[in-house]
Amino acid sequence: MNVLVLTPDSVGSTLLQRLITVYMQFHEYDKPVINLHELTNGLINYYNTEFNRELLGKPQEREQWGYFQTLPEIVDLLKKVDHYKTSRLAQYHIRNRNDPLRDQVEFYKYLNDNFYIIACRRQNVLEHALSWAINKITKKLNVFTASEKLDSFFDLYKSKIEIDQDALISSLEQYKNYIEWSEQYFSISSYFNYERDLPNIEKYILNLPIFASQSNRITWKDTYGIDFQDWNKCHYLASDVGGLLLENKIDNHLKLEYTSDTKKRKGEIVPESIISRLPEVQRNYLSANAGRYTDAWKSTWKMVELGIMVTGVPIKKQTFKEKQLMIKNFDQCVATYNEWLLKNPGIAEPINDVSMKEAMDNERKIWTNTDNKTLPVISQLSNEINK
Repeated sequence: MNVLVLTPDSVGSTLLQRLITVYMQFHEYDKPVINLHELTNGLINYYNTEFNRELLGKPQEREQWGYFQTLPEIVDLLKKVDHYKTSRLAQYHIRNRNDPLRDQVEFYKYLNDNFYIIACRRQNVLEHALSWAINKITKKLNVFTASEKLDSFFDLYKSKIEIDQDALISSLEQYKNYIEWSEQYFSISSYFNYERDLPNIEKYILNLPIFASQSNRITWKDTYGIDFQDWNKCHYLASDVGGLLLENKIDNHLKLEYTSDTKKRKGEIVPESIISRLPEVQRNYLSANAGRYTDAWKSTWKMVELGIMVTGVPIKKQTFKEKQLMIKNFDQCVATYNEWLLKNPGIAEPINDVSMKEAMDNERKIWTNTDNKTLPVISQLSNEINK
């Protein structure tokens, strides 16, 4: 079965489509399952020796991605290959392409007829808009390794940023337009709500009808010996420079240590400069899960080498609380959001100090709480990654 994720971005859609692809590899299907990421910014047809067939993929160099195909040409490419596709469609790409409406409608009809369609949503639309504001500065919709995350955000945590309020309103309007677009043109089969479904994303995925024909639903732990939530928490904690911001542990000495890590790294590294400053219980948690985390990490990147996915599984960039500490005029952003919501009722709920603190505290617990049943071997995770 083909799967399409509709997204405005910054709603967990990249994580969702990558994980659906990985979980489908755990199971038996009569055709290969290949993740194409975005459908509209460049696809290529090529012969894959591992699968002994023609597959679709992205151009090898990201600089070659772009709007060089018409929507009818994209449909032709999708029709001509004999494999299942997982992918996404972002409305802002459609808007940027400016295709004729008749081509758009035919494209949407093909997708409705041939894909199981999931639409992503956010309850905290303010955080979604803030994520987009940060994206516009860093040019990073996603990060996939600890080093990439630290390279992208380290200096911002120190210097902080100010959000332009017109840009914030523009992001809020884009989210509203995305909701209207997805409801108007698509036969949506499931809604992925970030706040509701992310804490139990494995359950959400394995309950999708794409797995209905499988005799057994195979979990992350069945495959890698570690629950997905534990694995994903390791993914986050190993690069948790935002957590250090919360603990006032970002200083010039850390920057020097991180720079030293950067010079030493071969391929990807879990920076010891970050891990060594985490609370002991988190360091121990990472150490105890190092081998299983690394095995799964390497397995997902092997899927990239095989042409199954474009990238590995993305890392959580910032929590809501981290965004608050990064943004100088955060209170102004909250006021702007609440004023916008008065003119756009039904999109989300207003935010006050009580609800915001509750949301921030709950989210930090999800990402940082660990079991204290671990081995105090602080350097083990970085050693495992770099084997």
